[in-house]
Amino acid sequence: MRRGGAPPMMRFSRRRMVAVLAGAALAGSALAACGTSNAATGPVTLNFWFYPDTSPATNDAVANCNNQHKNLYKISYQELPQASDGQRQQLVRRLAAHDNSMDILGLDVTWEAEFAQAGFLAPWTGQYKAEAEDGTLKPALETAIWHNQLVAVPDNSNTQLLWYRSDLVKTPPTTWAQMISDAEQLAKEGKPHYIEIQGAQYEGATVWFNTMVASAGGTVLNSSATKPTLGAPAVKALSIMHQLATSVAADPSLSVQMENQNRLAMEAGTAAFELNYPFVYPSMKADNPSMFKHFKWALYPEVTPGVPAKVTIGGEDLAVSAYSQHKSLAFQAALCLRDKQNQIIGANLGGVPPTITALYNDPALFANYPFHADILKALENASVRPKTPLYQVVSIDISHLLSPPRGISPTGTEQSMVGQINNALQSKGLVP
Repeated sequence: MRRGGAPPMMRFSRRRMVAVLAGAALAGSALAACGTSNAATGPVTLNFWFYPDTSPATNDAVANCNNQHKNLYKISYQELPQASDGQRQQLVRRLAAHDNSMDILGLDVTWEAEFAQAGFLAPWTGQYKAEAEDGTLKPALETAIWHNQLVAVPDNSNTQLLWYRSDLVKTPPTTWAQMISDAEQLAKEGKPHYIEIQGAQYEGATVWFNTMVASAGGTVLNSSATKPTLGAPAVKALSIMHQLATSVAADPSLSVQMENQNRLAMEAGTAAFELNYPFVYPSMKADNPSMFKHFKWALYPEVTPGVPAKVTIGGEDLAVSAYSQHKSLAFQAALCLRDKQNQIIGANLGGVPPTITALYNDPALFANYPFHADILKALENASVRPKTPLYQVVSIDISHLLSPPRGISPTGTEQSMVGQINNALQSKGLVP
């Protein structure tokens, strides 16, 4: 959810891109290992490479596992860069250099195919695989599978809900058509009416599109990730996106809006609806207490009436590096980091939904997650993003063709996507 594309003028051939990445990999070979040596009689240090968590959740999870298994290992939390692109770049450079200081890797749910195809990940087998799969939400588990092999374990998840103001809308809409109609009626009455969603030229727009296509019964790629399968569902999705963008329901800044801008607009009182992640709930509570009492939620609106939306799943998976010198302990530590206790901490302190199904019936989750039942429904019916080692390029192609949303031509944009995605899968053409 955090990635964006390069500006339109920054274009490179795909072959040139491969050459640049190869150069980066060679440069990465000079990177020094990071403190993995241990005395033979002491606990092994396991380096855990993960995004910078501004909440205490990750540090608490690390401390819990270190206390529980202090005679076996000590997990050392290595913070990756703040931006997702920087996180991926650092991981790729170190792994391409066969850096054996990398043990446990935090992967965005779109990186598994790329990393596994490159041979960077140790597959999960035997008892470790069984423990990873036991009780895990199926769509979350699907993000961690490549070529029918489990290559990671889901740590946390994410999904969007429809957030709305109950002082403006008594009954939340169940379909996109109803939501746009409600917003248009509010506009006629001179009331706050915008529908906030991610329309900027970045990964968020790709997620919006993927959700709409899946909810219309389609997919972006075929099951073998060899060709696009857009067609009528994509045209329907694009039609609704264009309808919103050209209606009074659209925020005037739709074409540059990301998740945080959506949150701020809702808190400022200019919007009636928001399609966004659970982080907006504690934020509204802290930033606008008077509006918070009217801040409610519902399931993501349907594209086809009567057919539940298939919201694109997000989150983070934990993988074990193929170059770790302590793979067995790394598998054990990864399972500890995402155990029930630590997933409750992640939800309550970090705001990230759990991937263990049973936790949604645990009262420990209820106080800070009053929307837990709807989150579970959304996750159980979720869609995954196109699974391909070339996902980064496919996503950039899609987001550029969606920008700006009011410029979408449903049939023409679908045809352009087919052509550009075909080029991407064949490593031809230009990266936007």
